[in-house]
Amino acid sequence: MILPEKSRATLYLYAALFLLGVLAPFVVYPMFVMKIYVYGLFAVAFNLLFGFAGLLSFGHGAFFGTAAYATGHAIKVWGLTPDVGILFGVLLGTGLAGVVGAFAIQRAGIYFAMITFALAEVVHFIAMKMPLTGGENGLTQVRRGMFLGVFDLSVPLVMYFVCFGIFILAFLFFLRIIHSPFGLALRAMKDGEDRAISLGYSPPRLKFQAFILSGMLAALAGSLKVVVFEFASLSDVHWMTSGHVILMTLLGGVGTYIGPVFGSLVVTFLEDYLSFLGQWVTIITGCIFIVCVIGFRRGVCGEINVLYDKLRRGRAARQGDPDTTRAEQAGE
Repeated sequence: MILPEKSRATLYLYAALFLLGVLAPFVVYPMFVMKIYVYGLFAVAFNLLFGFAGLLSFGHGAFFGTAAYATGHAIKVWGLTPDVGILFGVLLGTGLAGVVGAFAIQRAGIYFAMITFALAEVVHFIAMKMPLTGGENGLTQVRRGMFLGVFDLSVPLVMYFVCFGIFILAFLFFLRIIHSPFGLALRAMKDGEDRAISLGYSPPRLKFQAFILSGMLAALAGSLKVVVFEFASLSDVHWMTSGHVILMTLLGGVGTYIGPVFGSLVVTFLEDYLSFLGQWVTIITGCIFIVCVIGFRRGVCGEINVLYDKLRRGRAARQGDPDTTRAEQAGE
């Protein structure tokens, strides 16, 4: 089967990125790249909810941080292996997403966002007061141990490829959701709830399911974070963490596939390699965000997609491709 040109280009892009991921730990500091994977996965989770279901959540840090604390506690205090600890964190974070989602989907727009924000602040307050979280000191000295009884995560290179593998599997799961009938129903609901209802779908049910799936991926990112960095802190459940993931998604491109990961790369690079500038990093990040919103409303990857489509259609029109010419005339 011959793939369309755009599909081939996408396949080549993913293959190139995969190869870069394999070679990255031999060229770049592995902890930096793993941080991109963790927050990239977090941004992908948020993008599933906001970019494809049209629901703006200001409380996704609650699922990220809850899973981080749960995984860290399970490994450090209960002595569970990292794989079981991650599973426990994901289950707890997903359960919390189900509770928050049940309340939040009753409202829409800014009211939905404020409900998620308020419930996330409740989680932050609980994390600050509970002894098992370590309060303001956080949960530290979480040992990595053996993953699946085979992989020794105390070896940096092994930890990197386990993190890379989890990220790849989670990203493939995200793509499967988007290209499934459920993903198409989410897009129909985002375009108009009346249209989704006319097609036989229930918007409240779709919103709830999308919220749970998004919360589950955010929880996986949080669980992976505590295994990689060996600690969980109050910043993981702080509202600024939720704000950071919004920034990453908008910067990379809402509704794109790889855009949120690119956004996490930019924000992580600014925070790590410009840390010597102190508070100026926040100002620089804010300026980049303003420029992006004004000049690149679709995000960097979104604008690149639009430009690529225009170039492809223009080239096809010059070559006399009747299908592409008709699509261009129809304004597709």
